[in-house]
Amino acid sequence: MTDRRLLYVVSTARYGSFTAAADRVGVTQSAITKSVADLERELGYSLFNRTARGVFLTEEGRAFVERATRILDDMEDLFRGALTGSDPYTGMLRIGVCPASLEWVLEEPLSTLVARHPGIRLNIVGGSFDRVVQMLRAGAIDVALGYEVAFGDQPDFRRELLPPLRTTLFVRLEHPILKCSEVTTADIAKYDLISPSGTSPNDFYWRKIYEDAGVDAHDRIHLIDYFPIVARLVRNTDAVSVVSLHYTHTHIFKSRFACVPFFDSLPASSLCCATRLRLSPRPAVRAFIKACRERLQFEEAQHS
Repeated sequence: MTDRRLLYVVSTARYGSFTAAADRVGVTQSAITKSVADLERELGYSLFNRTARGVFLTEEGRAFVERATRILDDMEDLFRGALTGSDPYTGMLRIGVCPASLEWVLEEPLSTLVARHPGIRLNIVGGSFDRVVQMLRAGAIDVALGYEVAFGDQPDFRRELLPPLRTTLFVRLEHPILKCSEVTTADIAKYDLISPSGTSPNDFYWRKIYEDAGVDAHDRIHLIDYFPIVARLVRNTDAVSVVSLHYTHTHIFKSRFACVPFFDSLPASSLCCATRLRLSPRPAVRAFIKACRERLQFEEAQHS
């Protein structure tokens, strides 16, 4: 059987502390701490940097965890196959979404996925780009959905490009900006703007709008990933924010909000699904990527 120290190391990397890992694995914190320390002495290098805020992988530790994760995943797949028969799609599919405001994109693809493969069990985690990347590297998730440009600087990931997400600006009903027949960047710069995090190059575009108007962008831009909060702020203030064209056709949007008549071209928001480069994606991951691509291609065709 596999050395349980591999499980202890991978769990510690996933959950950020020996205590959290112990809770997940079902042993004492001292048992994990001692086992990891013994393994580090045996290896001759440190796997983690210990800090007051938790533990973080060293460069050597990251490489070790990647290999250990592959071993544990292979073992899990081996035993899952023995228990479930020949269906390669049965089991847990762990998906990370960054920023979390993109979770709505998964509504239709996941419905399609589960209808096609009822044996799949879903575990969806939304968070910041940095958190989701760390989880993907550590094997805490199988695949990540996010903005393609953000993952472009990550050479250890495989990127599966998806059709771009079409977006527009929106405000509350009766917002002063709606009195303009054509909104300019100078008009937008008069108001606060709410943007999801990790959306470069869009964040540069937003900063430039304020800088061109002689306004400090740091005083005007909010970075919020949780869309219910975004919607509440837009509804109760004069803030401007970004929304998908798909959502603007819903009844709830039309009853509370309005699209801004802003005809300057918004930057394209290309999406991707990212997986670890060293691991071949499982059938369930490939099926998930296929469902995402099909749905976004359908929406792209509707708005083209």
